Amino acid sequence: MSRLVALALLAVASTARLHRRDTPAAFSQPQSKAVDYVDPFIGNGGDSPNGSGGMIPSTAPPFAMTRWVAQTRQNYVSVTPYNYTDTSIHGFQGTHQPAIWMGESAQVVVAPGAGDIQSAFEKRGMAFDHRNEIAIASYYSVIMDAIEGGTIHAEQSATSRTGHLRFTFENTASPYILVEATRASVMGSDDPTNVTYPQGSVHIDPHRREITGNNPERQDFIIGPNPAPSFAGYFCARFDTPFEGFGVAQNGSLRENATDGAGALLAGFAKFASGTKKVDVRVGVSFISVEQARKNLENEIPDGTTLEQTAKKTRAEWAEKLDRVKVEGATQEENEIFYTAVFHTLQYPYEQSEDGHYYSGYDDTVHEGESYTGYSIWDTFRAEWAWQILLAPERINGMVQSMLQDYLEGGWLPMWKNIVETNIMVGTHADSLIAEAVAKGFTGFDLETAYEAVHKDATVPPENDWTTSYFDREQHVGYEVRAGLSSVYASHGWVASDIHSEAASRTLDYAYDDYAVSVLAAALGKDADASHFRARAFSAPFTIFNNATRFMEARNANGSWAGQDAGWTEGDMWAYTFDVVHDVPALIERRGGNMSFVEFLDEHFDGGHNDHTNEPSHHIPYFYSLAGAASKSQERIREIAKANYNTSVNGLSGNEDCGQMSAWYIFSALGFYPVDPVSTEYVIGTPFFDKVTIDLPNASKPLVITSSGAPSRPYIKSVTVKGRSLDTPILTHADIASGGHIHFDMSAEPQAWSSSTLVKAKRYEHVEL
Repeated sequence: MSRLVALALLAVASTARLHRRDTPAAFSQPQSKAVDYVDPFIGNGGDSPNGSGGMIPSTAPPFAMTRWVAQTRQNYVSVTPYNYTDTSIHGFQGTHQPAIWMGESAQVVVAPGAGDIQSAFEKRGMAFDHRNEIAIASYYSVIMDAIEGGTIHAEQSATSRTGHLRFTFENTASPYILVEATRASVMGSDDPTNVTYPQGSVHIDPHRREITGNNPERQDFIIGPNPAPSFAGYFCARFDTPFEGFGVAQNGSLRENATDGAGALLAGFAKFASGTKKVDVRVGVSFISVEQARKNLENEIPDGTTLEQTAKKTRAEWAEKLDRVKVEGATQEENEIFYTAVFHTLQYPYEQSEDGHYYSGYDDTVHEGESYTGYSIWDTFRAEWAWQILLAPERINGMVQSMLQDYLEGGWLPMWKNIVETNIMVGTHADSLIAEAVAKGFTGFDLETAYEAVHKDATVPPENDWTTSYFDREQHVGYEVRAGLSSVYASHGWVASDIHSEAASRTLDYAYDDYAVSVLAAALGKDADASHFRARAFSAPFTIFNNATRFMEARNANGSWAGQDAGWTEGDMWAYTFDVVHDVPALIERRGGNMSFVEFLDEHFDGGHNDHTNEPSHHIPYFYSLAGAASKSQERIREIAKANYNTSVNGLSGNEDCGQMSAWYIFSALGFYPVDPVSTEYVIGTPFFDKVTIDLPNASKPLVITSSGAPSRPYIKSVTVKGRSLDTPILTHADIASGGHIHFDMSAEPQAWSSSTLVKAKRYEHVEL
């Protein structure tokens, strides 16, 4: 039995779900099949934090500052606020946690109840059943069992900076709503009892029917070089129903009729008259002030706006993007996987600016301008950024400008920005984002500042470069940037494993970033710099290629080998030996030529070394095509898609990482992938569907990809681009971004197209289990 057939049979399993998909008609406007396919529960499950997609069934428009989600647990690094296995809901959280392995910042929680007020998380949970739960991109609904009897029906939508909730009380005691400002904040992921107690505030104004306040929680404050001393999240919750009573809850105690509170474990509450059936609350959120939170509320969801109107506005924003992509020849499940993937890729980075201003934690100042945060750049530089360039080009200049503002205010471009820099992951891949944007025609920012910033990344080492390891989440250190730049890399080409953590991965990542700097330098006419950084980019990877083993391997400062298991970031020697995406011909030569390289790829896959749950493996199946074995790429890509993506809560095999897992699926389904994103080239794989039409925002005509029979025919006979026959498996950005017709002639059997290595060796058979 072929590997593809076996995986197709296995993929049928593990896709059952309990939640409902029948959205009420009032929340299905405007009509959009693409939005209807989105299932926000996909990727929430998993047997561990690393085995989970880390996604939540949140409600918000694309790139929203605040995402609203039912709270089933207290979130912190490695724990999200919603987990599908939980059986009780403790409130509805406006979250700023961008990924499962990042900390929460400045959240606000709205918790309905009836009867005696329960402020503690452990006591306020209400049982629910997934059969009474609905989630789409723009609306969430759940029926909960009230603690003292009856039910509470919660409904939720949101704009970027304002949440909109409606609670319907049926046969309950007197209703109330609690707005939580502060809680015990878990530090790190190792010990949930290791907590701090952020000091916030609440103010209740019964005449305005508002509860306002602030929450300075930022769980990642223990890492990174920027203290952001004045950082806080501010909120303004406005109700449509008069308060019958109100007060402050703090550390389990209630102060009835109190209008102000300050400190830890703090919330404000409003009681409503017995018999009250519905309460509507809108919650404006800000990183600047309560006044700005109130302004955000009034700008985005003004008084008199119904929940249906808010949901319609947010659904329309999703439809504007998702309806641009029309898939033909996909099953219901495949459509759900595909459109949910698009949904995932348009969430991060998220808007940090409000009404033309933003708080910068780098210099602790409010500035004018546009800003974003939630940049998981080590992950997203691979394909997510390329996808956003195509589908959300209106965001790209602003996102690059935001990175340049981070540089101007903090001294460096971001690596993993979660409000401020966190020093998580390795490499300065903002260099790649900026170079790719410029190479693909984006210039709506100061190009000289951009070059100044990437040049600094490539030439200025961090503090104490010879003595600080900069291991993952190391505390009390400065900017990590290119740790090891001055300690051996600049002089010899590798990062020393006996000085720095993850040294082998750093070496390869720095080489690619050097390549990105060289591309930007060349675009700006800085020829000497371009030549210098290009030479370093092409030589550095092979300083850690061990000719005796023919694998990449970390080296110590004196040049000795550090061992095959040393120095890797979320991967191993197998994944990273393939991590020279900017100079694949040289890598192939080192491995003995095309046929030897294809055999090495076979050994990698057949030996179980390919780990799609982490990003370093994402490009590897496309390397067959670059070694003259495209038919093997086509087969491996289908295998990976079947094994790692489905419509269950476990539908992502690894962390989504701000859209990269989904970007791999999207590009692969279209039939090409940005193996070397800065080059502006895409390597052809195998399209999954009969036809895909994309109305690209910056193109004068749609991009039409036809591949009749592709669902059951994974192999390519020929490719034509706008009438031009392709002999090599490469598409350019111009081929794609300008629109036009790409046609794949598909086959059920391996073909000779772009498979000259296999033709010479007379190897057409596909892999058997």
